[in-house]
Amino acid sequence: MAEIIKVHGSALSTATQRVLACLYEKELEFEFEFIPINMAVGEHKKEPFLALNNQGQSLNADKGTPLVIPGKQMATLSVWMEVEAHQFDPVASNLNRELFFKPMFGIPTDNAAVEENEAKLGKVLDVYESGLARSKYLGGDIFTLADLHHLPNISCAMRTQVKKLFDSPPHVSAWLADITSRTAWSKVVAMNK
Repeated sequence: MAEIIKVHGSALSTATQRVLACLYEKELEFEFEFIPINMAVGEHKKEPFLALNNQGQSLNADKGTPLVIPGKQMATLSVWMEVEAHQFDPVASNLNRELFFKPMFGIPTDNAAVEENEAKLGKVLDVYESGLARSKYLGGDIFTLADLHHLPNISCAMRTQVKKLFDSPPHVSAWLADITSRTAWSKVVAMNK
């Protein structure tokens, strides 16, 4: 019998949400245990959490959604993952912090930061619109990690004024409707309710 994967984290954490979405996409929902960490009280900065080691476990290649593309197409997927990590994620995270998380905790929003990051996100989404005009998903014609990595920040942003930036470009909007309606992502979203 395979060892149960233990996922320690917060259901509100975008990093945790990415891990959970991967597990659901790989159809491993019965092979992991979610262990909530209360980040609001700093549990993630204390033992025993700091002593955890994931032992480098990887997901089963023969189960669920492949999430990667074999061969030369992997280069395209890798480029989009870099774009997400270095262009999309920092801007979307800043917007989500200002427009979603700060109000949740009664902290004033920095309107100058919102304005600056909305402009940056608009430019990033112009690049996405161009790429998505050529293929259904970022890495090609199948759903991959490049698409999955966007889900936590997009899901959060769609509950703020930033939603308008995703709704306007037609290919981005269609891509968004597709990836946010995936069964695996719906299971992650349900964990936050």
